Amino acid sequence: MAKASSDRNTIDLFGKSPGRPRTQPLTRKDQLKINKRAQREKEKAQGLKRLELIIEQDIIDKLDKLCEINGLKRAEWLTLQINKSLDKPKSARSKK
Repeated sequence: MAKASSDRNTIDLFGKSPGRPRTQPLTRKDQLKINKRAQREKEKAQGLKRLELIIEQDIIDKLDKLCEINGLKRAEWLTLQINKSLDKPKSARSKK
């Protein structure tokens, strides 16, 4: 089936579809997957390790309040608390 170039009533059968051209050949799901993998590799190169905790919601709420007060992220606050507890003198820990 041929289309005459002067035919303006027929849908353009051979041209590009209307609309914005695709700028990324991958789907959004695939883009997110690739970006997440790159983020994990970057964190690994920085010497970071992922940690998953399962704790009650009220504890999370309290942690979030503490983080908000101190202007820190959860991971930063937990790291700070662990370092503080390790830096305490051993005599103070043994009295408990």
